[in-house]
Amino acid sequence: MKIGYCRVSSQDQREDRQIEALKQQGVEKFFTEKISGQYMDRPKLKEMMNFVREGDKVYIESISRLARNTLDFLNIVKELSAKQVEVVSLKESIDTSTPQGKFMLTVFGALYELERDSIKQRQLEGIQVAKAKGTQFGRPKIEINEQFVQEYKMWKKELQTATSAIKKLGLSRSTFYRKVKEYEKSIS
Repeated sequence: MKIGYCRVSSQDQREDRQIEALKQQGVEKFFTEKISGQYMDRPKLKEMMNFVREGDKVYIESISRLARNTLDFLNIVKELSAKQVEVVSLKESIDTSTPQGKFMLTVFGALYELERDSIKQRQLEGIQVAKAKGTQFGRPKIEINEQFVQEYKMWKKELQTATSAIKKLGLSRSTFYRKVKEYEKSIS
């Protein structure tokens, strides 16, 4: 049986292109999911691994759809091979039913992992450069100002509710109470 595995990384991405490419290969059953490839705990991947039987062929659009690092990729292929299931990757023109295909599969798996690690490294370098230039990341820190102190004192004297103080300050409940702890610690 020809089985297709399709994966995209996020909910807003579509797997249509992959499905269409696999349909052209005569794929009969599809397992599709929207989840990062860096995780091995993928429901549809597990379902496919349990479904396949001896003589089946698993079709993927590219190696990166099956796994994002070499070790995971090779483990999946090894598990499929133990079941006598072949893997065909369309983008890389690889078929594990041949010795050359098995060799190329390993090489491409390593290249994808190198590419992913290189992207991560460039991102980290970019973040370091941005931080050195003073770029702030994340939400801006909420400072305790005079208005906070006034609203806090009114709340402590029971002249207003916490909900009222929170609305006046424009804070979330959790932020308000975190700032209360921070303020009380600073005055003790």
